[in-house]
Amino acid sequence: MDAYLEALKAYQSFNPAGWVAIYRLLPMWAGIVSCGVGLTLLLFGGGRLFRVLAGPMGALIGLGWTGVLLTRFGIAGTDPRLATAAAAVLAVLGFVFPPAIVYLGVGIPVGLLGGEIAGPNDYLIGFVPGLILGGLVAAVLHRQVAAILSSALGAWLLVIGAMAALHQFGGLVAAMASQPWGLIIAAGLFAIAGSVYQIAVRPSPEEAERQQAERQRLKVRQAEQKALEKRWSASRGDK
Repeated sequence: MDAYLEALKAYQSFNPAGWVAIYRLLPMWAGIVSCGVGLTLLLFGGGRLFRVLAGPMGALIGLGWTGVLLTRFGIAGTDPRLATAAAAVLAVLGFVFPPAIVYLGVGIPVGLLGGEIAGPNDYLIGFVPGLILGGLVAAVLHRQVAAILSSALGAWLLVIGAMAALHQFGGLVAAMASQPWGLIIAAGLFAIAGSVYQIAVRPSPEEAERQQAERQRLKVRQAEQKALEKRWSASRGDK
């Protein structure tokens, strides 16, 4: 477990090689599972499945961003288990109220960007408006943002899973891992394709419910029509 937590620390900084290196910790079967999960998230992650996805995403936010935020705000000497505790809280919050994870998943990076623009002396002044505005926009566009987030995570799981699954082909995988930007670009293209499919092709949850209700009404009408025809045929036979 410590090895995985240590590998996840690479995602707290701009470290493309470290992001890719996590595949070395995954056995082949885990890589195959990751590919399947990633493909599912690419195609369906932004719908009802997002409630299941929001929990793990909340945990990743807690593990990935807690240390960064503490460092940016100059808070030192905290318990190293604080990130794990934050991950547990956000995981529960994600399962209970997924829009909160959408809010934080977009709001925190936007807030960090605002803080960097404002500079170290006014970091809080730049961070807070970015967090609030970025989070509010994400909450309003919940379906679209959920599709983008799920596609991004699914694309990365697909790429890392494929690397782990092909680990036995050491030379090929090592060559791919030595070009992290190529893998990041590939994941980005997968994420774009998944986002477009989920937003533009797949019906929204409301539309899916309407279509399901329409199919149910059609079945009822067909059953009533068949029953009416059967009664009509029976009455003519009696005559």
